[in-house]
Amino acid sequence: MNKASAEKLLALARSVVQAELEPGSVFETPSDLPDSSHGGAFVTLRNRGQLRGCMGAFAPKETLADTIESVARSAAKDPRFTGHPITAAEMGEIHIEISILTEPYPTEHPEALEIGKHGIWIQRGFASGCFLPQVAGERNWSAEEFLSNCCSMKAGLASDAWKDPETKVLLFTADIISEGN
Repeated sequence: MNKASAEKLLALARSVVQAELEPGSVFETPSDLPDSSHGGAFVTLRNRGQLRGCMGAFAPKETLADTIESVARSAAKDPRFTGHPITAAEMGEIHIEISILTEPYPTEHPEALEIGKHGIWIQRGFASGCFLPQVAGERNWSAEEFLSNCCSMKAGLASDAWKDPETKVLLFTADIISEGN
């Protein structure tokens, strides 16, 4: 994705978050936004490096802009932060990152994933959880730690559930665009 397209998508995400935080404000989706095939997207919001919201979807909307709009709206209201929600006053300090995902695909050898390249989506029954590709590198995790932590921290499963054939492990990659890059 070229720099101009990335900047337009980041501006869209920022305007959606701002509109969510300021009651009565509206935003218009520009007509010239880039589109590409995608397997979903995540929007991550950080204030001085601290996570303030991160939400996404593996089921893409009609266009990439529609998907970004939907997940940015959700990230602004991330339920993990209901006790200390993000505010409009913070927007000057908020750094936005968008991860545009490929279609997830199952793997029979999850431990062979490439740190920094692959994200994971673990599913078992009604339980599921995911980590974006950048998470393992940020936390210096091995592939096994990445998988185990996703099971226990995100999916609510036993840390070794990824080894069970009843557990589905899907891999995906992401095109990551970020403000200031």
